[in-house]
Amino acid sequence: MHPETHLVLHRTRAAELRAEADARRLAARAGGPGALRTRLGWTLVELGLRLAIAPRTAPAL
Repeated sequence: MHPETHLVLHRTRAAELRAEADARRLAARAGGPGALRTRLGWTLVELGLRLAIAPRTAPAL
């Protein structure tokens, strides 16, 4: 693939991702019908990940 073509595709995709992120941010601010449920769900996912990851201990000397 030509480098210039690759760069154009990359810039287009980056612009699409930024637009999607902005749309999601605006929807979150609006506090749609599932906003509390979504926040609670992600909080539970984060808690589960913290519990699942074993804490690192210092090696014995």
